[in-house]
Amino acid sequence: MDIGIIGAGKVGVSIGFMMKKSGIAVRAISDVLDASLDTARTYLAEDVSYTNNNLDVVKTCDVIAITTQDRIIKDVVREIDAGMGRLDGKVLFHTSGADPSSILKPLDEKGARLGSLHPLQTFPDIDSAIAVLPGTYIFIEGDKSALETLTFIGEKIGYRVQMIGSNDKVLYHLSAVFVCNLLCALYYAGEKIMDAINIDLEPFLPIIRATLKNIESKGPLMSLTGPVIRGDLKTVESHIRAIDDMEEYKDVYKALSGIALKMAMERKTLDEDTVRQLKSILGGKADEQ
Repeated sequence: MDIGIIGAGKVGVSIGFMMKKSGIAVRAISDVLDASLDTARTYLAEDVSYTNNNLDVVKTCDVIAITTQDRIIKDVVREIDAGMGRLDGKVLFHTSGADPSSILKPLDEKGARLGSLHPLQTFPDIDSAIAVLPGTYIFIEGDKSALETLTFIGEKIGYRVQMIGSNDKVLYHLSAVFVCNLLCALYYAGEKIMDAINIDLEPFLPIIRATLKNIESKGPLMSLTGPVIRGDLKTVESHIRAIDDMEEYKDVYKALSGIALKMAMERKTLDEDTVRQLKSILGGKADEQ
């Protein structure tokens, strides 16, 4: 199996490094930027072909990973469709978390087997990606004829391979955005509120770690603490007053506190009157069920 990679960014280089480390032959990698290829060379060594021509990768390799940014995948597909003849026996997959393998059509009409392979992980840079990939779940979907190859690759570069339905990719990716990307946005909002009293994030890191540890062991529902689940009306009201002039953060507080209230109701920690009062404070309808 000769692997080719189109896109010498963080994902392409890191999974290429892990494939080589596990004994899979990475033969070629392409990118429009010479600087990106230079970076890739420092990780993948000189026995790999480095090129600006994506079609060279497709021609010389049996399995081709399209690891470009999501918005560029269709451009790569059009280039391959226009520049290549038959693709019988070749497996082409992309690494987008949100898009299904069907965006690689019409390459299936040329005989290619199509799929997607997405490491459920955050990659701020290549080194951190390489460090965390061995403990990362790899989600795959695509043609039945491609899944064996994708499973083999996924097991080599990650912790465990999990199948996902093509139609489920958007909700899968949305879930990842909530628990990862928007978590960063939430901490950023917290930092901005801290700025008002000249405190930085560092003193909060232990409670963040403890919360994440509790979530890992007990799940989010049973890890929830704080004023909402206690029914502490006075504190919730004081929070909202304190950020009355910070409209964005007030909206976030109310929205997430509304979800926390649903969690409290599921855990049955509050009486009906307290639930109604909290709904009213948070801007919901007091008679909502």
